[in-house]
Amino acid sequence: MRLFAIGDIQGCAAAFDLLLRKIAFRPARDRLWLVGDLVNRGPDSLGVVRRVMRLGRSVTCVLGNHDLHLLATVAGRRELSPADTFHDVLEAPDLDSIVDWLRRRPLLHYDTQARRVLVHAGIPPAWTVAEARAEAREVEAQLRGRQWRHALKEMYGNGPSAWSPKLRGVERRRYTINALTRMRYCDRRGRIDLSYSGAPGTQPKGLMPWFDAPERRAARAHIVFGHWAALGLLRRSDVTALDTGCVWGNHLTAVRLDRPARPVKVSAEAAKRWQRRRRR
Repeated sequence: MRLFAIGDIQGCAAAFDLLLRKIAFRPARDRLWLVGDLVNRGPDSLGVVRRVMRLGRSVTCVLGNHDLHLLATVAGRRELSPADTFHDVLEAPDLDSIVDWLRRRPLLHYDTQARRVLVHAGIPPAWTVAEARAEAREVEAQLRGRQWRHALKEMYGNGPSAWSPKLRGVERRRYTINALTRMRYCDRRGRIDLSYSGAPGTQPKGLMPWFDAPERRAARAHIVFGHWAALGLLRRSDVTALDTGCVWGNHLTAVRLDRPARPVKVSAEAAKRWQRRRRR
């Protein structure tokens, strides 16, 4: 069985289809990890979600911040912004099925045998994998329940920045969502900073990528994540970063996780050309 991971798709359905074709993905024999952000900013969010849903149990997909934004919009917790491009999902006849499927995706997936984690943004320095998993499950349980709309109440906001077991209710839930789906940088004390998204080396003084924080408690697990287009593809012993900015005109990238192999990329422009040829 081959195991692939693919970065943020964000509505780039043609690139996703072409990349699956390029790696010769077969649901009966292969498995696929997706880092989240299936929707938004790109031209075909509906096509992406439907494609992933059809792949069934061959796919493990975690929720990204844009996926949560879609759910919050459906729940009436947030108005659409001019930058949002998931109108096709909101107007789809199968919207209820899509929402039901999305809200049952995990925030974090852990392969205990391989000691490998799939998450959209990362694990904050203060948490072990077990702690991150436990906090993720609390939010997941609420999203899967009848009161799921309430779970997204007051989801938006950059605080609290520091973890404490004493956090409760909305603040605890918001910290978990921010840490797992929005985090890029933190300070030396492990407090997450959500104000800067540029590439490492350009950040304000005192900030560092979350995965470079000293005494990071989840350092023994390999963390597969996306969310950070300015970081791009990064592969090292403890992390694999996969957001290569397809929605911004760059690439969609797949890497094999079951054995060493070169990454496979599809450019946004190549995907557009391929799509035009298919429509002729």
